[in-house]
Amino acid sequence: MTILCEPASGAGQLFPALGGEAGVAESLAEASRMLGADPHESLVVVGSTINLDEALRFTEALRLERPAVGVVLLRDVLDIAVLSRALRSGVREVVARDDLASLVDACARSRALSAQVTGVPQPRFTERRQGQVVTVFAAKGGCGKTTLAVNLAAVLAVGGERSVCLVDLDLAFGDVGICLRAEPVRTIVHGLGMLGHIDVAGASSLLTPCRPGLSALLAPVEPGDAERVPASMVSELLEVLPTMFDYVVVDTPSAFSEHVLAAMDASHHHVLLTTPDVPALKNLRVTLDMLDLLSYAHDIRSVVLNRSDSKVGLTMDDIDRVVRSDIRAHVPSSRDVPISVNKGNPIVLDLPRHPVSEAIARFAREHVLAEPAVVAAKSKRWFR
Repeated sequence: MTILCEPASGAGQLFPALGGEAGVAESLAEASRMLGADPHESLVVVGSTINLDEALRFTEALRLERPAVGVVLLRDVLDIAVLSRALRSGVREVVARDDLASLVDACARSRALSAQVTGVPQPRFTERRQGQVVTVFAAKGGCGKTTLAVNLAAVLAVGGERSVCLVDLDLAFGDVGICLRAEPVRTIVHGLGMLGHIDVAGASSLLTPCRPGLSALLAPVEPGDAERVPASMVSELLEVLPTMFDYVVVDTPSAFSEHVLAAMDASHHHVLLTTPDVPALKNLRVTLDMLDLLSYAHDIRSVVLNRSDSKVGLTMDDIDRVVRSDIRAHVPSSRDVPISVNKGNPIVLDLPRHPVSEAIARFAREHVLAEPAVVAAKSKRWFR
């Protein structure tokens, strides 16, 4: 497992490039202790917040004591003078902190060099533990699906203890970027040139860091770009992203498109959202019947009732008669939710003790974090 020397508040954004797994050291002294406890460790990534002179002295000492251990240095700005000093000290590569794709490549090259020095093959990313894919779906618009997906991803990533990727699969009208105030410099459409051979480095290059531990794969922003993304690309990305993150949360459009079915196929958990109104409940019933028809497992479904306290003339008995399935979470309505959306800060982070936040956090704790990582039985589909 790679050692990442960086304060925990900034470490989460770097986890994807490290395969989703790394031991975090707050200081170089702690990194030294971790190296001493693991004679097989072969890579230390030194973050951009670590003092340059201290990082170079650490590397010089390490070159004599553990020559098989590589050091990759991150800096906010690449500078020729810094690069020259670093290489003279024994640093294997210097990478810009925000260039996750280059960091992936640098780590791979360093591990390969360490393997040649020691004669011990280094593990590939594909040999790491697979993360879970959680797809959030509602067959009717306006149920709060994107808000739930954003807040679910945020609460899973809170504290940077877990790495989470939020995928905006509403390719035509995605709002994840707006909800997180994330600038869509790179979106899913930029991966078209990699179709058929998307790897960790390629997937990393498409991501937008949003919060500690939380990255996003954003929807296209240009008209017509949504039509260019094939469902096979969704399948490919959802094979790679779980090797990089502990959890991949997928926000979907309100329709059973090929892209949505590709996400459902890859999912360990289907979160099905509804509200206490007849059209939404009817569409949920159709959704459940459709999932049955497609032979998805029942035990990976979670029905969530949003705005559950709305006084709209329906009782819980009325809702139960239509849904005919356990409702695993009741999320109350609140004007604070649209306020948090307008601020671009998920309510679970802005107001963690709010009843909405507590309902989402409880659902994540009891029904997502507790779920075994077993993919649903599903039919094979072929996409053109």
